[in-house]
Amino acid sequence: MPYKFQPGKMYMMPTHFGPSMGPRQGPEGRTFTCKDNPRTTSISVNFLTNREQLEALLPERFEVGAEPVVSVSASYMKEIEWLAGRGYNILGVSFPVVFNGEQDRAKGGFLTVLWENLCDPILTGREQLGFSKIYCELPEPTVLHGETCCIASWLGFKFMDMKLTNMVSVPLDPSPLSATEEPNEGVLKGTLHYKYIPRTGEWNCADVGHAVLTPAEGSNSVIKETWQGDGTVEFHRARWEDLPTQYHIVNTLQELEIKEYRGASIVKSIGGKDLSDQRILR
Repeated sequence: MPYKFQPGKMYMMPTHFGPSMGPRQGPEGRTFTCKDNPRTTSISVNFLTNREQLEALLPERFEVGAEPVVSVSASYMKEIEWLAGRGYNILGVSFPVVFNGEQDRAKGGFLTVLWENLCDPILTGREQLGFSKIYCELPEPTVLHGETCCIASWLGFKFMDMKLTNMVSVPLDPSPLSATEEPNEGVLKGTLHYKYIPRTGEWNCADVGHAVLTPAEGSNSVIKETWQGDGTVEFHRARWEDLPTQYHIVNTLQELEIKEYRGASIVKSIGGKDLSDQRILR
């Protein structure tokens, strides 16, 4: 007898074995509070670039925000409950945007691409949330003589170097995070994405194509330590032979003009959220 989908349960391919497991649905349908995990170290470098270059990366109804500042951020996460205590690493490239939809208006960082070094969060993040996630190798950063170095590669081809120097500890701000404040004048705040899934057999058509928002509020993340200083980032130009499915992404980032660097940071935090509050923007 063919199986039927259980009401109220989340499924992903392959559906034949029952409801899927992941960050928003665990065994017996349990959820994860994300209060004492993950333990995250985020390393970021920011630089000013050309507004026109960023505009070319935006879907319809998006526009570049107040300043064309790109943030390249690598995060190293450990003790993740939904992975039974394991961890993974991510590398994202974003810049500030405004979304003007028919119903919604939103501001925040537009996440152009998010590399991850584990398949499970890539699949759940793409299919369920609409993050632009792809795979790469992201080893732990190296720290020597006050210099922190991060790299990213794909099957042996290194496509990014990030270096931080002159890092100074910064006192934590005891005031409440602005992310907990109510949106101003109906403007939503958070991280913006563009979810796209092609239609099978009609490859130039979309089954799904719309903006989505990760709301800024609702996270259990608590910052424990912060450092600020100087940083540089370099994407290495690739041939098709080097990165057959990603060279166009890396080369576009490599071509972004770096007019000036806008500082670097290292942030250590505990906690987060399961992102079940992800929403479509209309």
